[in-house]
Formats: sequence, C-alpha cells, structure tokens
Amino acid sequence: MNKQLQLILATLAIAGVLGLAGCGGGSSTNSNTQTSTPQGTSSITVSDDSTQDWATIGVKILSIAFVPQGGGTPVTVYTAPNPTPVTNLVQLDQLADLLGNLPVAAGTYTSAIVTISANPGDVTLVVSADPETGFAGSAGQTIPSAQIQIQGAQGTAPNKTVPVRLNFASPVVIAANQNTPVDIEFNLAHPAFIVDHVPANGGPTFWAVNFNGPVRHHPIFDLARLILRHVYGTVSTVSSNSLVIFKDYPVEPATNPETAIQSTQTLTISPDATNGTIYYDLDAKTSAVIKDFSSLSGLVNKFVRIAARYQQDGTLVAVRIWSSSSFNNVWFSPEGHVLHVDRTNNVITVQNEDGTGIPISVDGNTKFFYRTPANALSDATPIATGTGFIANQNLVRGFKVHVSVLDPLANPLVAQSVDIEIAKYDGAISASSPSGFTDTASFVNTSDDYSVQLGYISSSTPNGKDASGNSITGFKFWNFAYPTMLDSGANAVTDFVNATNGTVNFGGSVGALQVLGSNYVTWNDPAHANAWSAQFSILAPTSIPRGTVASAFASSQNGGAFGMIASGGTNTVTVDLSSVSGSATLVYQIDKTNGIITVSVEDLTTSGGLAAVQAHLINGTPVKVFGVPQSDGTIKAYVLFYYTGDMPSATT
Repeated sequence: MNKQLQLILATLAIAGVLGLAGCGGGSSTNSNTQTSTPQGTSSITVSDDSTQDWATIGVKILSIAFVPQGGGTPVTVYTAPNPTPVTNLVQLDQLADLLGNLPVAAGTYTSAIVTISANPGDVTLVVSADPETGFAGSAGQTIPSAQIQIQGAQGTAPNKTVPVRLNFASPVVIAANQNTPVDIEFNLAHPAFIVDHVPANGGPTFWAVNFNGPVRHHPIFDLARLILRHVYGTVSTVSSNSLVIFKDYPVEPATNPETAIQSTQTLTISPDATNGTIYYDLDAKTSAVIKDFSSLSGLVNKFVRIAARYQQDGTLVAVRIWSSSSFNNVWFSPEGHVLHVDRTNNVITVQNEDGTGIPISVDGNTKFFYRTPANALSDATPIATGTGFIANQNLVRGFKVHVSVLDPLANPLVAQSVDIEIAKYDGAISASSPSGFTDTASFVNTSDDYSVQLGYISSSTPNGKDASGNSITGFKFWNFAYPTMLDSGANAVTDFVNATNGTVNFGGSVGALQVLGSNYVTWNDPAHANAWSAQFSILAPTSIPRGTVASAFASSQNGGAFGMIASGGTNTVTVDLSSVSGSATLVYQIDKTNGIITVSVEDLTTSGGLAAVQAHLINGTPVKVFGVPQSDGTIKAYVLFYYTGDMPSATT
C-alpha cells in the first residue's frame, strides 16, 4: 500500500471526537499552490473505520480540492503523482498516516471534492483471511475487476473518475502562516460503502462500491491525542535537535525484497528531550535511549521507520526510531490487524500490508507498547514484557498493531516489540451496569472467540474535547449512525446502560440479536490498574440477515415502520424508520438490471422519498436492515436496502 495520499490530509478523528490544532510539524511542496496569495497550510489525513471482512480495499485518489465559501474555483491542495499510488483503506483503522503540511491559499472553505479513479481495476478488493460468517466473499479471494461496479463513475476509460463532494462539518478557515487540519474519512463500516449482490438464480457475486455517503468530513479537536502510523523515509540531514527525512513509499505490488520509492515530501522530526527516544539499529542489532540526535550523524542516506507524536504546537517528536541500510529491513516488520492469537504456543498472526497473515512468536523479552501520544512518558514506556500479556487476553483479534522483529531473516520471526496502535474489543454488549459490561465476540475460527469484562475509565480521567473545545472527563459513547451526537459527562454511563440492554428476537435459526459495539480501551487507568478500561464506545448497527417485508410500510409523523421476517427466522419484527432531518434512516434502492447494479438514495426527509419507500415496502419485498435493537423488541434502523430488478439470494 502507498501512503502518498494520506500524507496530504493531516489529522484523524476517532469517530469525530478528537481534534487538531497548531502549526509546523514538517514541510512539503505542492506545484498547485499559487504563492502570490497569502498561504496557510492544511494537515490532511485519510482515515477510516474498521472492517474484519476485507484485507484490502485499494483506491486511487487523483486529487483533493477545497471549495471556497460562497463559491468560486475549487483550490486544489493535492494532485497524485504518476503512476497514481494505491491506498489500502483497511490499514487506516482510526489512524492518521502523515505526509506533511500542504500549502493552501488563505481563506474559508465549506466543502471538498475528492476525485477517485474509477477505471476497471482501479478499486481493489481482497477478502480477509477470516471474514465473518455469511460474508459473500471467500477467505483470501481477490474479487475480479469485472465483478466490481463503481457507482457514479463519469467519463470513459482510461480516464473514468468519481468526483465525491463532501460538506465540511463546519467551515474550514485557512489562516496565513498557520496550520489548519482537515480529516476525510472513508467509512468502511458504512453498510452502503460496498454492497454485495448474490444472484438468486446463481452466477457470480457482484460488488457495488459507493463513495457518496460513506466518505465524510470529521473535525478534530485535540492534536496531542492524534495517533500516527509509523513514518518511513530516507534521512536527509541530522542535527542535535532535528532529523529531516524524505518520505518513502513501497513498490506496489510488493516486491521481495521490498524497495523504496522516494518522494519530495519532507518531514522534520525532533527527539524526546525529556523522556528519551528509543533508537534501534537494525543492522547492528542494538538499541539505546537517546535525548538528542547528536550520535546519529551516520544516518544520512539511510532508511528509517519512525513512531512519532504531535506536540500541541504542531512539532513532531520521535517516540521510537528504527534504522537500516536496507529499506526492506525497516519495512518488513508487519503492521495490521491481529488475525489470531495462539496463547498455547505464544504466536500472534498479524495481517500485513498485502492482507497476508504473518505468524510471529512472542517470547519473554517481547515488549508491548500502547500508543498514548497525549502522555509522553506513557507513550515511551512498555506496558508489559513477555508472554503473560497475551495469555490474559490483553491482546485479541482485531487490535491494530505494528510489530518489530529481532531479525527479519529469522524463522520463526520473533517479536522484539509490539506497538498497540488501536486497542478495541468488538462484539455483542451484555450485562451492562454502572460498573461495567461484558463484550463477547465470536469468529469463524473459534479459538479467537473471547468474552471479557470491561470497566469504565475513572470519571476524572481526561478523555479529549467536545465540538466546542471543552475538555471531557470520564467515559463517553455515541451511536455509529450519529457520530456528532456525543454522550459524555455525569449521565454517560447511565445512558450507555439504557442504550445497550435491548434485544430483538427473530426466532428460528436467527434467534435473539444483541446490541453491538466497538469498545476502545486504555491501559492502566486509575480505575483499573494494569488492565484495560473502556475509554469510549461506538454502538454499531447490527446486521440483520436479509429477509422480506411481512407487513407493509405505514408512515407516521416522524417516519414510519414495517414488519420484517429474516431468512431463517420465524418471528415478525417491527423495523422503525426515521424521517427526522439529521437522524433520518438511510434508505437505498439496490437495482440490478441487465447485469448492472445501481445504488440509489431515497431521502426520507422529503415527501418524494417517503412515497417511494411506501410504494416499494410491500409484502414480499426483499430487504436488508442494519439497526440497533431496542428495549421494546423493535429495531431502530440506521440503513435499509430494498431490492428491485433481479432478486438477490436470501441466504447471504
């Protein structure tokens, strides 16, 4: 995967509740910038939500432009190099991959236009090694380009594109000589991003890729909490208090050994003069803690991998640095989601950039780090050493890690360190109480199943800022469907308990479905020493098996409802649809006619949209629902698909 694109956009939002401010932090060049007008910079990152079904969702982003307030010519802030790099969105699970700060003409901007290449083969889909039960793709499958249909494509090959326009949550003001962040998120968990269509009468499965809606803007409010992916580069200059690198990218598709493509984008990195930067020389197989770079003059023209964090003023500080004369040595250590944890043999399997699972042994000397950029000392200090950490289910399938190995040529590979970039437990939430809850996850490979008890962080623990810039303490949560509606403060735990104690029962082989959530945890909170505590949770829409309308849609003042029977179920369940602006159910018509899939939005906030839904949601219509089970046994729908034309199979 190439990270050229992510370098453009320099911030990340953990579902829209973190933030970025400050200036500095690096430099870059951009031929699109007109220097005759006052200039600011914009740090831009492409981020995403997680998915366990895909190993690769590769896209080619051609350009990004900001649209001035009041109209006018869009200002291009990024143009892809030639050849256009491929960005694997799966690797950006709640992380920011930094390129630099891009020059932008000073002004106020209200939206962005992201142009994505849409020729056959420009979107790459590779199924993960262990997708969820019922997923329409098979493990490890590369979807043929002829079975991928990109929605909204314009033009003719080889110049087909999809222009995606997204409104900023609030106007972005670029001030002269200041850095302003913009976060553009590809929401992989959005049900309408990649829609499968398995024909009822047999034949290949088709996949519709829909960028309009799942691509959105999130504001960020706390730069110091931004978690950056490791940065790769070639060292240009070294001084006592700074190290300048040219950003490097791997060859795509991957080569063996992997080689570097050097860019003209530069980044300036500072040492951690207080806590020390851990420096690993991969050639000499030595390590040291350094508080300045005076001993690293020999790094010029060598390759490095850097784990860095932002200071509040925008400077980048190195937490750990790996160096080698070979790019393959610094690149080889895999970064990705944990696929399996073998606690019997002390082996973790980590999905690398290509989606391949890499088995890595953990021994008594393996150090585990948890990335906490807001706390410099914690960020630089291992939270555990040895095999006991994984034995206690402190590392499970779904965590996002970057592993460094002692020797890239060894067999088996042995982990020197494991950077836990994102720690989260995904699954069904049950037994919610004021003191905690149970998170239960089930996988195709049952050895990865887990059921853990999680307590909340202390009510006094700092936990980011809200949209108004006010500091938050204690646990917080929000509904995946409405990421800006943050629930925090004194009532957050009570509200969470009320929101997660609902179930819906379809009977038959489907049975009862619980509320699902992604529960992001932090280590060694004052409330739970040397353990994980729930920092925040995102309530995810439960995927209901595809079914049919059992009782026709009936409208009401704020939307309406219909009855649904899921495939394999025996009970009719009421599905509530909202037409309230800002929280309306997202409704999509999925039509397959003459082999072409069309994904069309039906806007329930309009009379026309309501009328279309009422006309189609009649007895027998095939439907797919994603929603949150309620305490009264109904489903509050977040996304609804209804199908026309060639019917899909009811078994996936």
